[in-house]
Amino acid sequence: PYQYTTFYPYAGPLFGQFGSRDRSVIDFLQWCDRVGLVLSTKVSQTVAGYGMLAKDHIPEGELLFTVPRSALLHQGTTKISALLEGEKSCLESESGWVPLLLSLLYEYTSPLSHWKPYLSLDLANIQQEYSDVVLPFITKHLHLWDPNTHTLELYIQLVAFVMAYSFQEPRDESDNEDDNDDEEEEEKPLNLPMMVPMADMLNHVSNHNANLEFTLKMVAIRPIAKGEEVFNTYGQMANWQLLHMYGFTEPYASNSNDTADVPIRHFYEVLTQGIQSDLEQQLLKKKWETVNEILQEKAAFVFGKHGCLTDTELHTALKILCMSKEEFSEFEDNEGWEEDDEDEETISQAFSNDGLPELNASWKRLLHEAARLTLKSYGDREEEVEVWMDRDRRLMEDKAGVAGLSSRQQNALQVCYGQKKILYKLMELTK
Repeated sequence: PYQYTTFYPYAGPLFGQFGSRDRSVIDFLQWCDRVGLVLSTKVSQTVAGYGMLAKDHIPEGELLFTVPRSALLHQGTTKISALLEGEKSCLESESGWVPLLLSLLYEYTSPLSHWKPYLSLDLANIQQEYSDVVLPFITKHLHLWDPNTHTLELYIQLVAFVMAYSFQEPRDESDNEDDNDDEEEEEKPLNLPMMVPMADMLNHVSNHNANLEFTLKMVAIRPIAKGEEVFNTYGQMANWQLLHMYGFTEPYASNSNDTADVPIRHFYEVLTQGIQSDLEQQLLKKKWETVNEILQEKAAFVFGKHGCLTDTELHTALKILCMSKEEFSEFEDNEGWEEDDEDEETISQAFSNDGLPELNASWKRLLHEAARLTLKSYGDREEEVEVWMDRDRRLMEDKAGVAGLSSRQQNALQVCYGQKKILYKLMELTK
């Protein structure tokens, strides 16, 4: 069994550290006290109510809070865990969230739920998942769920809750020792989503200063100054992913995980512009079909701030699309098999920001024009890219102007400007 460690002795209940008059927050913190969730006396609640501030200097490695495993809410800890385990075969779905969501449906509406103070803090194909999987299961067990209470609307709310706040259990570092085991060994079970009280109160930045460990201890990974907010990480997420999943973005340049896609179709469009005969058209069509077959109709190549993140796929596409007729004929004769002395590390270096300028001319030209075509899709195609990039730069530097935008407009600006900067950098590196 998991043994949690008491951090600092503290006088009085946890909510004394937060000083909140919000009854639900007070109830939650009293519940934390009862279940043994140990919180450092060096942190306090933010003004907004969610998030944590350092009340005192916190050195790297210091414990911020410890969550006992008895406080976790997932399909194995809910009161209906035996039922979910016994009928798990009929609860399978693409998302993998149905058991947790059924647990939440039950616990959220149960007045005696162990997690009620926690759940009271907050509350394609979700509709199909509900109608095809959840509702039939609920109908079989009307003594636990009521379709009139546990509606699609409530289910959607809880889906948003899980997407915004659930965690996958951190891997035990000792698991890494087994990574090189034989392939015949049985696959390890997937880390199922779970609700981790207190850990979900922290906000996210890519340059975070705290991290949740396997032992469910939130630990400072760098010094945190007094008055600085304590940030967890939701993972390596670009601004478009943060906006899609959580409804916010990081300010431009602060998100080191930002990405931009270059659709693979733009490579084809660029190449068709140079076609001068039917034979060239037929050759391009064959090469295009080969690329799509190998890449399994991959939609786009992904670029980050330091280069291509899908470098192996991009290498394959450029190599085939830029082949001469003779080279492609030989490639076909060998059924795609050929000696390739470029390992993954070499390819990764070649498509990094340092390596891109050194690519051969035909590859650079194709990549440059595909990036330009993608970049022009963000604005007026008749206007020069440099003109509206300069206009966007001046807007980003106008703090008062940005502040005057709606939150929706600000988020759109952060996402689009970050992506355009990556694409423009790609153009610069492949001139």
